[in-house]
Amino acid sequence: MYKKSQPFYIVVCLFLVSFVWAQKARVKGIVLNEQNQPIANVTVASLSGNTVTNNNGFYSIEIDANRDVTIVFSHISYKKSTYTVHLKPNEDFEWHPKLNTKEDTIEVIVITSKNKKKIDGGTSVSPVVIRRIPGANAGIENIIKTLPGVYSNNELSTTYAVRGGNYDENLVYVNEIEVYRPFLVRSGQQEGLSFTNTDLVENVDFYAGGFQAKYGDKLASVLDISYRNPKSFKAGLEASLLGGSIFAEGVSANQKWSNVTGVRYRNNSLLVKSQEVQTNYRPSFLDVQSLFNFRPSTKWNWSFLGSIAQNNYNYIPTSRQTNFGTISDPIALLITYDGQEKDKYQTYFGALKAVFEPNSSTKIKYIASAYHTVEQEYYDILAQYRLGEVDSNIGSETFGDVVYSRGIGSQLNHARNNLDALIVSNEVKGQHKLNKGNQLEWSFKHTLEDIRDRVVEWEVVDSAGFSLPNPDLDYINDQPYNPYTGPLAPYQNVRATHQTRINRLLGYLNWNHEGKWGAHTYYINAGVRSQSWQVFSDGNTGANQMTFSPRLQFVFRPKWEKDMVFRFSTGMYNQPPFYRELRRFDGSINENVKEQKSIHFVFGHDYSFTMWTRPFKLVSELYYKSISDVNTYTIDNVRIRYRANNEATAYVYGFDARLNGEFVPGVESWFTVGFLKTEENQNDRGFIARPTDQRLKFAVLFQDYMPNIPAVKMYLNLVYNTGLPGGSPSYADVYNYQLRLKDYRRADIGFSYVFKDAKLGYEKKWLNAFSELTLGFEIYNMFNNQNSITNTWVRDVYTKSQYGVPNYMTTRTFNIKLTARL
Repeated sequence: MYKKSQPFYIVVCLFLVSFVWAQKARVKGIVLNEQNQPIANVTVASLSGNTVTNNNGFYSIEIDANRDVTIVFSHISYKKSTYTVHLKPNEDFEWHPKLNTKEDTIEVIVITSKNKKKIDGGTSVSPVVIRRIPGANAGIENIIKTLPGVYSNNELSTTYAVRGGNYDENLVYVNEIEVYRPFLVRSGQQEGLSFTNTDLVENVDFYAGGFQAKYGDKLASVLDISYRNPKSFKAGLEASLLGGSIFAEGVSANQKWSNVTGVRYRNNSLLVKSQEVQTNYRPSFLDVQSLFNFRPSTKWNWSFLGSIAQNNYNYIPTSRQTNFGTISDPIALLITYDGQEKDKYQTYFGALKAVFEPNSSTKIKYIASAYHTVEQEYYDILAQYRLGEVDSNIGSETFGDVVYSRGIGSQLNHARNNLDALIVSNEVKGQHKLNKGNQLEWSFKHTLEDIRDRVVEWEVVDSAGFSLPNPDLDYINDQPYNPYTGPLAPYQNVRATHQTRINRLLGYLNWNHEGKWGAHTYYINAGVRSQSWQVFSDGNTGANQMTFSPRLQFVFRPKWEKDMVFRFSTGMYNQPPFYRELRRFDGSINENVKEQKSIHFVFGHDYSFTMWTRPFKLVSELYYKSISDVNTYTIDNVRIRYRANNEATAYVYGFDARLNGEFVPGVESWFTVGFLKTEENQNDRGFIARPTDQRLKFAVLFQDYMPNIPAVKMYLNLVYNTGLPGGSPSYADVYNYQLRLKDYRRADIGFSYVFKDAKLGYEKKWLNAFSELTLGFEIYNMFNNQNSITNTWVRDVYTKSQYGVPNYMTTRTFNIKLTARL
């Protein structure tokens, strides 16, 4: 495949260098207010074109060289400023203008609807909010879980489900490059760090459904992240009881080279040791990421993003006691462990990106990336349990102790799993402004996935001296009355070795149009994606499959007194299988798994208004998905196991709403509510709840400060989700067991004292070296709610009953955090 594609890339390169360079220069910088804070949505205009500053106040505009050019900076809340510059060809000039507040008072502030995020239905999250909001696994995913349509019941994991999809149905891009999660991770506490380094982030956009054709082939959502292109030297660090991070960034004297590098370390011992399982736990999660940018001229921009991550998870459980049952009939599970678990996840990622802008209306990009992961999962853990009744007589000398054993047993789990995966991709994409109000985007991409996988897992279960055979075997067990004559086999046993290659050709064509309907404005985005792929595994060749995904968005912004936007999105969202979706429960590979097909219908409404003379926005969406060729699965903690058979159909419908604004002057907060229902029909047996059927969701992200002591700030992160299906045994027929876990309730709160930030601390000389310095105190799971992720199933030999014992997540935990930035 690579040799065949080489002529194509050579032609593209010759095509790029054949453009005639115009005599252009560039002006860039950050627009500031009187307090030296960046200003977003400032219009920067010249005769050659215009642009708008982003959330960090940054702008970049191309102008004619060898002549005087006037640049105008304007914003509704500030005085207009005008500057004239004269630059040489290909010169980069950095200018940071400062706008002053208008003298006349504006009584009504209207949030405009002209920005891109309101048009395409995405949600933007400020990097500052991401850094400050507390969470057991703080970062971008911590904030994403508070957004509409996003569900999660595992604070130790960075995974999340969106509108009925599972964790594998979410796309994540960093600088337009798709990133991947480790394959073998099966528990949230093994993850350590997500790929995204918050210290390097500039923009975060999230799409919960109905997204455009330029985004890839997944069913649920898109998280689009951009790392910073530094404009000056900065550095910072963060340290807490859970680990720390440090970053530095800078630019060369001629402004052509820039780099931002971040190092992170995390240790989840503080959280894991708050669980009921007593362990000797030695984790080590470390990664280094670096982004290099080189801009030799206004026409070309080169960048390289590299990342190395190493997660070592060493786990030695010793004992556990879980109390459950009722007040009148309390029961306890006591477990003594022997053995240990050693897991390693090493990932290496590199991506080269070249951007060529021959003129202001054309942009061509070439992106090459490679992702390599080497993973091992080794464990031998013997769990010997005792199920007993608890003394509930207050005043008794044995109150709270187990006084009578209902059942005893043991369970031995063994694994020797190894995986080595290499994913290499090459992509050429273009963007063209055809005329006023029309834009065309396209892409061609080739991806090669090479996976070497060995799975060896088995489990032996003993209850009251009787070894329990595999429940999938066809046998009759009436011990002890008659001897067992069936085959001797572990309770569960999976053994397989595979070498799999997947070739993919992908492409899309996307058209954007902005037009007028009288005084009103409308936007149309229409596009189509296509992918062709073939699986080669262990000498077997799968069918050459192809899929097409047409998509359409229509946005209407009426010219009314009230600022409103109406959106409708529809289209086909097809997901060709990744390696994990090809592997059956027994470890074998199905090379001919079809793509899952989903039709989206999304109706959205945005209403921007003022309340208490401050800006607010209400976003609501109604959605429906019809899904066919569903690849059914089960979820155990965060591990997804597919049946690889396309045997079901499914549907999803729901409603989401989010109100955000300045409930407290100067800081943004939001409230989110949502309702969702999703069911699937396996082999025409009838509709049942899917593993992601999490019906109700309520979330709050709130920021506040003390008016009399503005240096004291408070951050609240609250999430409530109703219980997921998942309380039944993993081997059970889902049509016989539809148990749900308990509702997920969690509140994390943080308090910080700000020694210096953009507004405070400038009068203190000892703080001159810092741009920000804060000391924080955080409480995770503030109300100490007992949330469970799965159930452990044990047997009572006397009553012949099974008990689902909850595996509880973290309890209340305290943390201290120091943040410093130069």
